[in-house]
Amino acid sequence: MTSPLPDIELSEELIRKFDKLGPRYTSYPTADRFHAGFTEQSYLDHLAQRAGKPGNPPLSIYVHLPFCESLCYFCACNKIITKEHGRVAEYLRYLDKEMALVAARIGPDRKAVQLHLGGGTPTFFTADELGQLMAMLRQYFDFTPDAELGVEIDPRTVGEGTLAMLAGLGFNRNSFGVQDFDPAVQQAVNRIQPLEMVEKAVEESRKANFQSINADLIYGLPKQTLQSFGRTLDSLIRVAPDRIALYNYAHLPRRFKAQRLIVEADLPSAEERLQIFLMSMQRLLDAGYVYIGLDHFSKPDDELNKARLNKSLHRNFQGYTTRAECDLIGFGVSAISKVGNSYSQSVRTVNAYYEQLDQGRLPIEKGFELSQDDVLRREIIMTLMCSAPVDIEAINRDYGIDFNRYFAHELSLLKQYEEAGLITIDPQAIRVTPKGRLFVRASGMVFDSYLTQPTTSTYSKLI
Repeated sequence: MTSPLPDIELSEELIRKFDKLGPRYTSYPTADRFHAGFTEQSYLDHLAQRAGKPGNPPLSIYVHLPFCESLCYFCACNKIITKEHGRVAEYLRYLDKEMALVAARIGPDRKAVQLHLGGGTPTFFTADELGQLMAMLRQYFDFTPDAELGVEIDPRTVGEGTLAMLAGLGFNRNSFGVQDFDPAVQQAVNRIQPLEMVEKAVEESRKANFQSINADLIYGLPKQTLQSFGRTLDSLIRVAPDRIALYNYAHLPRRFKAQRLIVEADLPSAEERLQIFLMSMQRLLDAGYVYIGLDHFSKPDDELNKARLNKSLHRNFQGYTTRAECDLIGFGVSAISKVGNSYSQSVRTVNAYYEQLDQGRLPIEKGFELSQDDVLRREIIMTLMCSAPVDIEAINRDYGIDFNRYFAHELSLLKQYEEAGLITIDPQAIRVTPKGRLFVRASGMVFDSYLTQPTTSTYSKLI
């Protein structure tokens, strides 16, 4: 097999050995470890702690906008399928209530360097409604002049002037859900969007001076073949977005009702999925994209690759990011926040969300308070996820431990990855090798102390 990374011998045997089930580590501990013992009061306590100390990290804001007009069968997001656009006004009123409650608790230090609108379909909202939302956000938070303002966009919702409108509201990054251009695949997942629609949306984004344009692809969908997905890649490479996310479809119909509408016999086999992944990686690299990590690629001059090269790459609930570690404040149903050494998640239904806010309560359903050991392991796992060196001396100094003694068991487990050429270990650092970048989830799992405990989640394959 031709290696998908230059000058790297990558055998199918190696992939099969380390291609196990595991978390994606957008957080540590992962969201399936959140529990109801972490309450609204717990979240309020962490907001108060932040308000009471100087030198806080800047804020990253996430707003979950759950409405979609139609159901995509592959979707695992928390969404509400409706054509009743009148529901938006009510949702905005409650978002305002939630922001007011948080702002009152967080204190005057509300500098924000990042905003992400996710969903659902953020562009389900009209221009006026999005303008109202941005006015609310700017009322409660102080966005820096260089803040990253990103929005997820369904190409089917893009009309004349949509991208110019979004740019006028301050958005400078966007992401289009492409998934696959093949008509048979689109029919099988109930998402019809011709290539020309995406081409026009990307072209309009460039005219509106968006700084970074991302396109999401999904491999492993029904009706996909090596040949058909190759044609999708050829088309997207011609469109030339700045970033491409190549996601592995996780078929979990018992967990996500929409996926029960997919005909399982139409899904490609595990072997076909592997070949599609390897072909895709090779095709993207040949086209000049750089492998960032996990399922992310970018053009060489994109800021994501610059962050990878200068070791300032970070990872959070939105994936890879160029910004230093932030406190994350999430708004809306099911939104996740990270404040200090805590995570919290809001209730998943709008009825529960509205009910809690009507009572003057923040709609927290569950969360997690990290111990010192959790914080230490999070630093190591997230460093590995960004393929950066784990500085052993710095960790010993910062945490007051003897790394070799503290992680003796983990270091013994890492031997197999070292012997396979995926990492190197010396007294100074643990380093991810070029081919090891494909397996950072596996090496990171070694430091996850919760994997031996029961969970209700089903993890995806690493590749």
